Formats: sequence, structure tokens, C-alpha cells
Amino acid sequence: MTQRFSQLPLVILFGRTNVGKSTIFNRLTEKSQALVSDISGTTRDSNLGTVSWDNHEFELADTAGFYDFNQIEKKVKRKEEKITANSMAQAQAAKLLTEAQLILFIVDNRDGLTADDRRLAKTLKSNPELAAKVMVVVNKVDSFKYASEAATFTKLGLGEPSLISASSGSGTGDLLSEILLRLSWKNNLTTIENNPEEIRVTFIGKPNVGKSSLVNALLGYDRSLVSDEPHTTREPQDAFLSWQEKNIRVVDTAGLTKEGHKRPGLEKASGERALSALHKSDLVFFVFDITEPLTKQDSRLVGEIIDQRKSLVLLANKWDKIKPKNVKEWTKKIYNQFPFAAWAPLLFVSAKNGLKVPEILNLVLEIDSARKLKISDSQLQKLLSKIVKIHLPAKGKGLKAPRIYEFTQSHINPPGFMIRIGSKDNLHFSYVRFMENRLREKYNFLGTPIKMEVVNNKRVHGRAS
Repeated sequence: MTQRFSQLPLVILFGRTNVGKSTIFNRLTEKSQALVSDISGTTRDSNLGTVSWDNHEFELADTAGFYDFNQIEKKVKRKEEKITANSMAQAQAAKLLTEAQLILFIVDNRDGLTADDRRLAKTLKSNPELAAKVMVVVNKVDSFKYASEAATFTKLGLGEPSLISASSGSGTGDLLSEILLRLSWKNNLTTIENNPEEIRVTFIGKPNVGKSSLVNALLGYDRSLVSDEPHTTREPQDAFLSWQEKNIRVVDTAGLTKEGHKRPGLEKASGERALSALHKSDLVFFVFDITEPLTKQDSRLVGEIIDQRKSLVLLANKWDKIKPKNVKEWTKKIYNQFPFAAWAPLLFVSAKNGLKVPEILNLVLEIDSARKLKISDSQLQKLLSKIVKIHLPAKGKGLKAPRIYEFTQSHINPPGFMIRIGSKDNLHFSYVRFMENRLREKYNFLGTPIKMEVVNNKRVHGRAS
């Protein structure tokens, strides 16, 4: 059974819309992960990031703006009412409030104390468990001369507020120190050195193919917001889990559209963040809706993943809707669309009923192992001898048949190999592919790209081989 990777304490940003929670999130995590916009309600998912300060780490959650989460929860429980994307996001954030070790109640110094602030404070104080872990943070205190105005927030009855300016960074160091002090009371701080290495996994695909539903099914709880509305997920969503003593970071991204990168505003920013998440990944699950025809855009996205030398798994979602289920026929059809990704595993899944979802985590570990596989020079020389006996090296240009002097591994994670031939030799590209295929057969580089580099040099370290 999967579980949320919870070694790090959770701190949540709480408050009404447009008080600067996403700007604070970006400042404290030292990333531009959360989208920032003047549009009210830009943040709809609970965005998670890791904050490092004074040799300690904690997890920070940026949430949708609140109005009255008690009413939101009641609406979600009443199945006859339509659940909007915004109400689901707020219910999701309300759940995180109960899990958090510390709640940063964010207010806006420029707006002063508002009726919504008072209402939210009243809601927090009505629950003693929540009230005990609240810390008021006054944002947008851009100058010392405005500090006196922040005193009005003591009227919330939630203690002395901390004053910061997220845009300039003023006061954030003191805020982080205070956060660590409060967390230390619970004795659950984790030092950076003790954090184990993680595997970074990203889900990528077009809008509404079921990426968020698959992530939720994988995690075992509603981490990502799910809706029939396109572009519900606007920013990469990080979640953590532990599987067979391995720590995995799972990232759900915004749907990538053909023209999204050309459009201004949030859709363009979401697409850029999705591609940024791809660059930082070890393994990418390309999700597509098997009930819809594959397109040139799908081919381009898969090609981009391979160009970035990321490990790849093809996830054909909504398999529950296909009748009859001819796996052999569908497999042939899909690989015909992606002939350059024949080495990538193909999994027919259903986020709706959980079909084969548990297999995803086992694939993650198998592929991670393949990415880090190191083959000795002696093993590769034996393999080379067998390859040459099967098929002599084929020449590219020229009349002379090429000679392979050496076959060695040059990189791991992802793997790379060097084929050293004579200085005037030319090895045909098809023979390089032949060698790669034999390498895959022998060592099973599951779902992993292999770089094959041909070097023209019959000498090693100045001596003849």
C-alpha cells in the first residue's frame, strides 16, 4: 500500500484570496513553482514544495483562497449538488489543515483587517486543535513605516503576528527561524543530510487524459484536483510516497496543448512549468486517452521526452471503456504511432477502477535500477565478441570495413556507451542500432534511453590498442 512520504513536517499557507500566498510559497521554497497572477483564484490545487533553512527541511503547502471551508465541506458531502473545481480545491485544502503541524494564516497589510479575515479567524478558533497551531503572518509590509499598521491584526486573537514582504524578501529569514522554533516543539524536524535520495517521476500528456486521476489513484488519496474542465491542473503538483524503502517524488503537470506555448497568461505559464518539470525528471509517464485517436502532437511530446534522455512509460488510460480488449492489436497500433519509442513499456490502465495502477510503482523501481546499471568493460567486450560473430560491422561511407577496437560504458543514469573504431573508419548507423538492441536484450534496460557514441580513434591514452 502506498503512503504519503511524511518524514518532513507539513506547514500550510492559509488565508483568503489574493493576500500573496503563492508569492510567499515561491519565496520560501526559492522556486517559481506556484503561479502568481492578479486573477483571483489562480491557485486551485494544493501546491507542495520543500523549504530548507538552517540545515533543516519542512514541506510547505500553498492552497486555494478560503471563504468558509466548513460550508465547502458540507457542499462536497451533498452528492446532489454539483461540485465545482474551486469547491473541491478548498475541501482538499481543508483536509490539509488537519494534517499540518503549523498553519500560517496570511493577511494583507495593504488591505488591513477585513471581514473575511475575521470570519476565517473565527472558524479557526472554533476548532481548538487548529487554533493551537496557527501563526499569523502579515504580508506586504513593504516599508518599516507601515509596520505600525500591522498591529491591528492582533485583534484576530491568534497571537502576535510576524511581518514580512514576500515580494522583497524582507522579514522572511526571521519568519523561517520562527517556523523552525515552533516545529521543534513537536520534535519532528528532519535535517537535510538525513533525507534519502528520491526518484523524480512526472506525468505528462494533453489536457483531460486522466493524469490527475492516475496520480490520485497511485497515491491513494485526492492529492490533485480532478475535474471535467480542461486545464484544471495549472501548475506542477509534487507529492511524495515511499515504496519498498525507496522515496519517490510524483509530479502531476498541466495538460500540454498544441498552441498553449504561444498563448499569453496562465495557460502559457502552466505549459512552461510542465516542460520545466520534464527537464528535472528521471522518469516520465506519458498519459494518453485510448478512446481518442493519437495525434502528431502526441508524437512530438514523446519525441521531446526521448530527446531529453528521460526514461519513458506509455500509459494508455481509460482502458475500461474499450471493448473488445484486444491487447495485441492495440499494442501494435500504438507502437506504430511511436516507432522511436519501441523500448518504452506500454501499460493499459484505468484510473477509474484502478486497473494495473499498482504496477506503476513496480515499474518505477525497475526502471530506476536500469538507469543506474553499470556494466564492466570485460562483460561488454564479451558481448561485443558475440555481436561481431552474429554480424560483422557494417561500413557507412568508404570502401574499408570498420573495426571496433573497444566497447565501454561512459555514463549511468541514464546509461551511455562508447564504441571506438579506427580513425578513418565509418560505422553504419544501422549497426549501431543493432548493437543497442543486443545490449537491451542482454541487460534489459527497461524503459530507459541509451546513448551510443561512436569515436574515431584507434589509440587509447596515446598507445595503440
